[in-house]
Formats: sequence, structure tokens, C-alpha cells
Amino acid sequence: MNFKRFLPHLLAIIGFAVLAVVYCSPVLKGKRLNQHDIIQSIAAGREVVDYHKQTGEWAWWTNSMFGGMPAYMISGDYPTSLTHKLGQYINLLLPDPANYIWLMMVGGFVLMLALGANVWLSAVGAVAYAFMSYDLLSLEAGHVSKILALAYAPGILGGVMIALRGRYLAGAALTALFLGLELYANHVQITYYLAFGILVYVLIESVAALREGRVRQLLLALSALAVAAVLAVGTHTTRLWNAADYVTVSTRGKSELTIKPKAEPGAQQAPPTTTPEDGLGKDYAFQYSYGIGETFTLLIPNYAGGPSVGSLTTSSETYKKMVGIGVDPTMAQQFVQQIFYLYHGNLYSQSGPAYAGAIVIFLFVLGLLIVPGRLKWWALGITLLYIGWAWGKNFPALNYTFFDYFPGFNKFRAVTMTLNLAQLTLVLLGIVAVKQISDKKLTAEQLNRPLMIGLALTAGLSLLIALLPTVFQDFRGPMDDMAVSNLEQGLQNKNLAEQVMAAIIDDRISMLRSDAFRSAILILLVGGLIWLLVRNRIKPVVFYPVLLALVIFDLFGVDKRYFNNDDFVNKQAIQETVSPTPADEQILADKSLDYRVLDVTTSFMSDAKASYFHKSLGGYHAAKMRRYQELADFQLYRNLRESPNAPNAYNVINMLNTKYFITQSQAANPEQQQAPGPPVAVPNPGALGNAWFVQNYRLVPNANAEMQALDTLDTRRNAVVDQRFAEQLNGLKIQPDSAANSIRLISYKPNELTYESNATSEQLAVFSEIYYNVRDEWKATIDGKEVPHLRANYVLRAMRVPAGKHTIVFKFDPVSIRVGKVVDLVCSLLIIAFIGTAVFIENRKKTA
Repeated sequence: MNFKRFLPHLLAIIGFAVLAVVYCSPVLKGKRLNQHDIIQSIAAGREVVDYHKQTGEWAWWTNSMFGGMPAYMISGDYPTSLTHKLGQYINLLLPDPANYIWLMMVGGFVLMLALGANVWLSAVGAVAYAFMSYDLLSLEAGHVSKILALAYAPGILGGVMIALRGRYLAGAALTALFLGLELYANHVQITYYLAFGILVYVLIESVAALREGRVRQLLLALSALAVAAVLAVGTHTTRLWNAADYVTVSTRGKSELTIKPKAEPGAQQAPPTTTPEDGLGKDYAFQYSYGIGETFTLLIPNYAGGPSVGSLTTSSETYKKMVGIGVDPTMAQQFVQQIFYLYHGNLYSQSGPAYAGAIVIFLFVLGLLIVPGRLKWWALGITLLYIGWAWGKNFPALNYTFFDYFPGFNKFRAVTMTLNLAQLTLVLLGIVAVKQISDKKLTAEQLNRPLMIGLALTAGLSLLIALLPTVFQDFRGPMDDMAVSNLEQGLQNKNLAEQVMAAIIDDRISMLRSDAFRSAILILLVGGLIWLLVRNRIKPVVFYPVLLALVIFDLFGVDKRYFNNDDFVNKQAIQETVSPTPADEQILADKSLDYRVLDVTTSFMSDAKASYFHKSLGGYHAAKMRRYQELADFQLYRNLRESPNAPNAYNVINMLNTKYFITQSQAANPEQQQAPGPPVAVPNPGALGNAWFVQNYRLVPNANAEMQALDTLDTRRNAVVDQRFAEQLNGLKIQPDSAANSIRLISYKPNELTYESNATSEQLAVFSEIYYNVRDEWKATIDGKEVPHLRANYVLRAMRVPAGKHTIVFKFDPVSIRVGKVVDLVCSLLIIAFIGTAVFIENRKKTA
């Protein structure tokens, strides 16, 4: 192997690492990002991580969120999966979050090399792909699985392209490696959208091969890619099997309910999370939809005003207007430094725009004008499709059709993330265009017309928007009426509030103009650079570094507005976000084996911080268990609204063994209403404990009746059971004897619960544990003999318990774990052999 040949590639990869660390320079001082989703993930997985540290085993079930759920959807390890372990190792090569930015560049670099670009041009493409603003915003928020999936996506596409161009084994080996890493990233939504784009590419190339008579080449390529895909998927059998089972009972699956929860009088009802159809509710799925006009942010970042919370200076029109109407200058300055009303796009909130880069857009348009062949039309079509998907509910003709008829599309929400993948095709065609020019496939005269058209369509459009901004939009957003109302409350004068709003609109226009001129200048600079190259006024050795520098300047300049050094904090500050409050410490002093906590100081169904210390009724997860989400929608929120003194007020909260509430205490000084006291723990004497014997049960015909029965059910004495479990209850006649009968938890592990029961006659026990039985994962035994159990009260476990003294054990033992890890290992060994064989044969070809 000629190592000198690979030295430029190695230097490029090292250069990417330097660039990533420079962008995230605070990591050199030990600082880290305070990422919301990462903190939530740490809190969600703490119980099983601690259990693993103590025992060396993964529990695969946790009781720390939503009353209980499969832990393999939160945390865990897959030691027999090669690509999983490789992905973990790669993540350690650089400190967070520089490692993810570096991987994005490496992935983009691999694809550009697969397209035949030289090292310099591949580096340009890599940087352009990695630093799209939406990527950095996702990273700042802690969406690392999404970023990892985007990082490995280009390698898969590159492998497929190489295979279909005749290098079957090399392409398939690259595909196998990157697909395995893509699946390690564990972001099914990105992988799904990517797979669609790749399948379209494969279909186009297959049709072309058949027309050209390259049938044998096509069959060899497709066969090699099929083997690669099977092996890559096989190395993740355990996790994919787990996810496939879980999705059927998650909010992505089909609901059995056909009724809707009652909304509070005068309250706006949120879009339903679950629906009787298989998949998400349409309104919920398309809640985050990019505005059609807002898509100009790909070219001009401040086209829609930037982030929801922005910043202006004292030279802004808003500041001048506020001071002019008598607002204290200090207060006016504070207002404009953190202003909520600059964004006027379609979303109700966002961290920043989807900016692809003015240079990238120009090169893409140039590619449409000069690149021949199928690749151009595929790139254009998929780019438009990804953008159209991002429009969501704003383009119903496309998106509702896919949602209703295309398999799997209705499992996902936040469709705006397709803009991240659009960046891949934008950059791909742009780099191919520059390659076309640098390879001298066009003369200077041939390039003149497309270059002028490309400049007119991008720089010209930017200048037109800068000069005539109000022709393209009115700069008013859907939240402006609310903004005026809020300003009126502060200023106590509607006329003054409208004047300030008018000044804000002037600032929106000014921001757009500034960015539009910026984009035009950058595009003209690159256009001039290309003109100089094709006329031999500059050499490639100058052209490529200058082009790279301009791309870095363009994207860094915008990215740093939203994700910069101020976002990094020291480790102590991060630790403080999960430090126990006095309320937590008070609850932790209770050493009872197992009980739950409800934190009502937050939106508990979307916050996992309580799970860091306690077994919580709430949590944070993109795909909650469907029945539990429905229980929250129909019952938990109702329980919290009702007076504690109302009959059965906390009936559902009590059956979930909620021993403590965390509530906000009142301010020490009642006059300081804006300064509430610290959270406090309030005991709940009504909590029913870990298990109890009921006096009666009632069979109901369906999920609707079961849910409605909970409205008034005395959960201490009665249980409601779906008719489908009637056979298990045949002949059961309960004889209550509260003095003599007892059942209690005597041993707790996340995945194994042991109870001791004593009863004078056969009883029906209800356990305050979430029922989960997709493939009989929870095994129940009485005195060591396996017995069936059933579901009661919509979400809980129940069981017939014989008279006498008995030991009852519930153990979580999924077949997907037992069998899956064996398949993981076998496929890992096979993928090593497959890649090794491909490398050996490719090497021998080059030395022959």
C-alpha cells in the first residue's frame, strides 16, 4: 500500500479535527455544552446506568420514567455488535461536541472522494456539508443521534455510487461500514429519509444500466449491496428488534381509543398524540412545518428574522423608538438585547434559520446549468422533495399524500429536519459543478452564459431582495398580535405598543437587507474566483484554498450567531442542573423500596429531570408508550385539575403509587409574587403502594370503556379489566378480608420485582407497574412456577393469586435480547470478513 498516496487524505482529516476544535475552542479549557436533550437523556437513563455499574448487567427496563418503560429505548450497551462498539470508540476521539462536527466533515469528505473530487475540493464539500446552520443548531440542542446519522449518511451514498459504477466489493464494503455506523446513530427518521433518496438513486441507475445492456454489472452491484445491507442491519439485530416491538405499543402505533380527552373550558386543545390509525396524528406530526417563503433562509439567513429570541443593538430602530417614547434607556437596552419578536416565520419558535450557505446555493444552481447526466436530475429532484417534505402542512398535496399512503412516513414528526439532508444534495451537485470546471470540461466561452445565469439567479436575487424587500414579504408574523398585546401590557398604551412593533418590523427589514447584501457579495466573490480560474488568471493551488476560506467564512459567520462560545459552560454549571433540590433531598431520605414522584413544577410529561433522582410519573422521550400517554391525556391531567377533596380526585395518581408531589412553594414575602420559593415535597397519603388486593373487578368491552371507567373508579377497592382477559378471570370470586390478606414488595430491581402475598382465599392483585407484553417480556411466577398475568386499569399489571402464603416474581426477559445478541455477534464476524475480503481484492487489483 502506497501510504504517500493517502497522506493528503490523512492531513485533511487532521485538518477537520483542528477546524472542529477551533470552532468549539472552549473545550480546550474543559468547558462543555449545556445541551438540553443530553441532560434529559442522562436523567432518563440514570437508574439503569447505576444498576449496570453496580452489577455489570443491563436491566433493559426502568421505572424512572412514565411509571416504567423498556430501558433499551433510553440507554444500554450492545457488546456483541461490532459497529456499535466502533461507533462508541470513534465518539471518543475528540471532546464533545467537536467530535460530532469532525465526523460530519469526515462523512462529507468520503462522499466527495467517491464522486471523484480531489482532496482540496472534497475538503470544501466536507466543510460546506458539516456547517449548515441547522446542523449546528441541532448539535447545540443536544440532538447528537441526529447529527451522527447525518455524519454517516454521505458514506452510505458514496458506497452505493461506487458499487453501481462497477467497483462492487469496494462500494459494498464502504456501504456496510457506514450503514452499520448509521444504525448505531439510532436516528430512524434521518435514516428513513436518507434511504428514500438512495433508493430513488438506485432505481434511476438501474433503469439506465438495463437500457445500456449492463445487466451483469447491475446484478453484481445490487447483490453486493444487498449483502452489505443485510450484514450491517444484522449487527444491530438486538436494538432494531427491540425498537420494532416497542413501536407497536408506542405513540407511533395504532391507538385503540376512538374518543378524545375533554379539554378544559376555554382551553385550546393540543393536537392528539395518538390516533386510531397506525401512526401519529396528522396535526401532531406536522406541528413543526417550515414556511414555504421561509425557505429563502437557505440563501439569506435573516430572511425570516433569525431565532425566536434575538438581539439588537442600541443603534436599532426598536431601541431608538423605545427611548423616544420615554422608556428608560437601560430598560430599553435590556429589551433589545433579548428580544422575542424578531422572528416572523411560520414556526411558533425556533433556535435559528436553516442556512445552507450562499456559496453552496450558487454552486448548486451552477451545477444545474453545467452538469450533464442523471446525477443532476436526481440531486435536483431529491433536494426539492426534501424541501417539500420540510414544508409539512404548508404543502398538504405532497405531504398528506405521503402521510396517508407511503409506508412508515406517518411514524415521524418535526419534518423540518429533511432540510439537513437537503444540504447533502445541495453540496453534492455544487462540488460536482466545480469539479466539472476544474477538470476543464468546459471552455471559458462555454462557461460564460451559465455563470452569468447562475449569478443572476442567486446574487441577483439577493440584491433584488435587499433593494425591494417589501415586494417579497410584509415582514409580519403569526405571533405579532400576541407581541403587540404583550408590549401593550408593559407600556400600558396600545398606540405606543404598535409604534414599537412598527420599529421592530423596520429592524426585521434592516436585518434582511444586511444579510441579502452579504449573500450577494459572497456569491460574486466566488463567481469572480471561478472566472479567474477558467481564464488561467489563477492556478488551482490558489483557487481551492481561497474557495475553502470563503466557505468557512460564510458558514462560520452565520453559525456563530446562534452557536458560539457563550453556549459553553464549565462542568460544575452542568452538574448544578441536576443537583438535588431540598425537595429532592427530602424525598431521597425515604428509603422505601419503590415509590413514585410527580413533579408538578414542570411540564412533567416532557421533562425527565425528576427521573435523575426518583421514579417519576413523567419523563422525556420522543416515543412514549401509547397507553401511558393516553392515561396522561385523559386522567393524570384531570386528576391534577380536580380538588384533592373531590371524590376519587387522585384515583389514577394514587394507583401509580405516587407517594410525593414536588410543588412550588409560595414566596417568603407574599408581596413578591414574581419570586416563588424553592420546590417542596408534599407527601401523598393516598398512594396505594406497590400492590394491593381489590374487592371487585368489572369487565368492559373495549379501550374506550376501560378509559372512561377510570373517571370514577375507586382504584383502591375496584379494578376494571378489558374483556379480552376474561378467560384468566373465569370462576374468580373474591372474598375480601382486609385484616388477614396482604401483599407487599420485598425485593426491588429494575428488571425483577419480588412480592410476598398472604391471603385466606383466592384474590385478584393489582400491581402498580406498567403492563408491557409484546412478546411476553415480563415473566411472572408464583413460587417458581410460571403463571399468566393480565392488564387492569388500562395500564397496570394484575394477577390471580391463590390462597395461602406465596412468593410472586416479575422478571423482564425479552427474547429480543437473548436471541438478538447472538445474531449481532455472527453478523459482526461476517461483516469483518466481508470488508476484509473487499480490501484484499481491491489491493490486489491495484498491485497487479
